[in-house]
Amino acid sequence: MLLICADVAGLAIFSRPLYGVVELVEQTIVPVVFLQLAHALARGRLTRADFLYGPLTKSDPAAAGLLDLVFLMIGAALFAALGWVLWGDYADAWRGGDYIGSTGIFTMPTWPFKLLTAIGCLATTIQFVLEAVETARRLPQLLTQRGRWLVPVALGILAFAAAVALVALGDVSRIGLGLLAIVALLVLLMAGMHVAVVLGIVGVVAIWLIRDNPNVALNALKTSATGTINKFDFGVVPLFVLMGLFTDISDIGRDAYRVAAWWTRKLLGGLGIATVAANAVFAAVTGISIASSAIFSRVAVPQMIAHGYTPRFATGTVAGSSVLGMLIPPSLLLIIYGFVTETSVGKLFLAALIPGLMMAIIFCVTILLLAKFRPDFVGQPTGNDDLEPETLVSSARRLLPIAVLVSIVLGGIYLGFFTPTQAGAVGAFATLIVTVLRRRLTRAALWNVLRETGQISVTVLSLVIGASVLTKALVMSTLPAVMVQYAVDSGFGLWGVMALFLLVVIVMGMFLDSTSIIVITVPIVAPLIVTLGTATIGPDVLIWFGLITVIAVEMGLLTPPFGISVFVVKSTVGDLCSLQDVFIGVMPYVLAMAVLILICMAFPVVVTGIL
Repeated sequence: MLLICADVAGLAIFSRPLYGVVELVEQTIVPVVFLQLAHALARGRLTRADFLYGPLTKSDPAAAGLLDLVFLMIGAALFAALGWVLWGDYADAWRGGDYIGSTGIFTMPTWPFKLLTAIGCLATTIQFVLEAVETARRLPQLLTQRGRWLVPVALGILAFAAAVALVALGDVSRIGLGLLAIVALLVLLMAGMHVAVVLGIVGVVAIWLIRDNPNVALNALKTSATGTINKFDFGVVPLFVLMGLFTDISDIGRDAYRVAAWWTRKLLGGLGIATVAANAVFAAVTGISIASSAIFSRVAVPQMIAHGYTPRFATGTVAGSSVLGMLIPPSLLLIIYGFVTETSVGKLFLAALIPGLMMAIIFCVTILLLAKFRPDFVGQPTGNDDLEPETLVSSARRLLPIAVLVSIVLGGIYLGFFTPTQAGAVGAFATLIVTVLRRRLTRAALWNVLRETGQISVTVLSLVIGASVLTKALVMSTLPAVMVQYAVDSGFGLWGVMALFLLVVIVMGMFLDSTSIIVITVPIVAPLIVTLGTATIGPDVLIWFGLITVIAVEMGLLTPPFGISVFVVKSTVGDLCSLQDVFIGVMPYVLAMAVLILICMAFPVVVTGIL
């Protein structure tokens, strides 16, 4: 953040950039990820699908322990193999004197970054081994309380291993191997293996079998690990996360809610509409739904319940409107989609403005309809006279920091002053200044923000690395090209493919997080959408597809059994209501999002018209 801001300031004020910033950022991202992977694994922050694994840990701990032991050993093997090739990469850089930059302007050797990456990979391998040893140590004790699933799980593991051996020894075509890779991916994801490990191991094994050469597979793994995210554009991920977390502790969200609550107090379901409006404003400076869920669970839910709204409606409104953070720019999901499809992040942000505002409006209309026709669901709101009065002047004063931040970030991008990465750095620094001026930045708060930024960034970027390996395998299998040709010949058409894709994404959202869904599904389907949709939608078909994808993926934040936004709200409000009530409370917003998808599909100009 500080390096990029210094570079921007130097160019703007002195017409002299800070040489080497781009190179340092690019070279730093990879070791930053790998040096924190072990910690993310130890804290349980690496994404995994608990759809089956979670219930299994409760009903049969021995079966879950056996499954986890196998997964941890596979993870250790994958990172040990990666560590081996990364160490060789470091040794080659040391001996060859590799450097980055331009001679006479800025140069720096690459070996320190490659050494740190190898060390991080080694630490992650050790952490996998330690957790496997601990799981193996506890397994005999768990066997004393074994349930009825231990034998089926053990047989399933053996059957899966036998199937892999048969495929390896057999003569399977490239397309067949691609299809089997997708089957293996789904099986391992459902079983609960860490998503990044699943993507990596399935991709490596598939490449090995397709090319019949383990060295090609390991080289593809190394290239994905070091050559996928080592780009200046990927700096936008930790920077926007950092900006969002500074916004969280600066109480900007609380101010937005106070203003919205006062000005909507006379409307039916006024505090619910205020929550949506405040979330929409807050989304313009965060891009992270989880931050919105956590803030407004503390701010809005107590207020709404105190004024007679049902806990079901209050918590459902907070969880439902939190997804605005993933659509209204700047959005972390749009950034990830842009990286996966190599489309312009700036264009995606611009295209998301109208759908984002439309989603907020549809949510407000939904609340009005519920308050009028389903008062039993909403509750019996009492007077709002005890709300803190607001005037135009006081409202403007409270919203001024948000207006400044939005102007800096989005204005800088749209007017061409900043790249998205530079805008993230400048926005994060500006939010830091706001936090300091409001006296909200303690030493403990700063440490927590930095640590959480690292953990979220590692979780996201490790998925991007894993997805890169899998994408290489699928391209080698020729499966995407065959799928495109089949869809063209079969007459499915754009709308048939879109319907199938949305169904798959919504189902996957029931057990996977949003980033995982995008990095898994989009590389497979995007070529097909471009082929079928360019004539109908136009040259911006990938932008249109991205907005619809993000909206559909956001529905997964609200649907059971995963519903991460729902879990964040529930963990914040405690025993105020049951998890089932929160899920019921968000269902009207899920339906509202489905309506928005239909509008965007029926009228593509809603997305592309502004471009």
